[in-house]
Amino acid sequence: MTDSPALPTVNREWHLLSRPVGWPKPEDFALVEADMPTLGEGQVLVRNQYVSVDPYMRGRMSAAKSYVAPFELGKVMQGGAVGEVVASNAEGIAVGDHVLHFFGWREYAAVDAKNAVKVDPEAAPLSTYLGVLGMTGLTAYAGLLRTAAFKEGDAVFVSGAAGAVGSQVGQIAKLKGASRVIGSAGSDEKVKLLVDEYGFDAAFNYKKGPVAEQLRAAAPDGIDVYFDNVGGDHLEAAIGSLNRDGRIAVCGMISVYNNTEPAPGPKNLARLIQTRGRIEGFLVGDHYDLQPQFVQEVGPWVRSGELKYRETVVEGIENNLEAFLGVLRGDNTGKMIVKL
Repeated sequence: MTDSPALPTVNREWHLLSRPVGWPKPEDFALVEADMPTLGEGQVLVRNQYVSVDPYMRGRMSAAKSYVAPFELGKVMQGGAVGEVVASNAEGIAVGDHVLHFFGWREYAAVDAKNAVKVDPEAAPLSTYLGVLGMTGLTAYAGLLRTAAFKEGDAVFVSGAAGAVGSQVGQIAKLKGASRVIGSAGSDEKVKLLVDEYGFDAAFNYKKGPVAEQLRAAAPDGIDVYFDNVGGDHLEAAIGSLNRDGRIAVCGMISVYNNTEPAPGPKNLARLIQTRGRIEGFLVGDHYDLQPQFVQEVGPWVRSGELKYRETVVEGIENNLEAFLGVLRGDNTGKMIVKL
């Protein structure tokens, strides 16, 4: 085994203590001091440098059956992370390499080498492998191009458009020849960002009036694709503006994540008959076969500056929970990342 000297004896990590009902509360969680992990054969020890907090994590805090196992009570939580290898018991990954893995919410992680992906900090900043060139980027790419079957000339509406996924969806659509891209966001500042920096053709603040009315004004000729991150009134508005053969890709429904009662569905689903419209949900985990194509196409756009991205960076593992709650509140512009 190879390792670097002077490793700490204590590893700080976040545990889930109780399953939140409604909005998560600080007492549902604890930052605890645990023993440093020991390495097994074929494992590497990673000092996490950046960890990801994402909306889907709220679902894993509940016991309800879902597409991924819930977090275990009293155990450390999980999430995307990127960091430096400080000890190695595996061939092919050396001390000093940087890897992407799924054991965030902690300072140090023992990771099976087969579950660690080497990344190059010279090719792109490490944090981008959690966002624009990572899972959120692939989510945008797969959802728009495969699930929503985007084609040149489509008019595209994106909700939660200033977030990590939404901002990338709109830009990829523009780069691939969309006729019009419209985004919704929760502040005037974010609306300005969508138009001035990300190149959206139109954007609106959903807090300033009925979404359906604002969408009709922004897309008077209707929309062909809706990329849904929000659900609720946004989904209903999109169905109302859907053109013939329109497609809706459901990525997330952040508006209902903390509801304690089922939210009513759209009242206008019958319009799908008239438009021959299609609604399809998707999970990025079903589309990892697109990863090489995604990096090959999107990587150069990021390096050239054609595809712009923002990150909201929170410092310190002690602020990991507050960063996560900030995502649920919509505090972030672009990808929310914690720097350890």
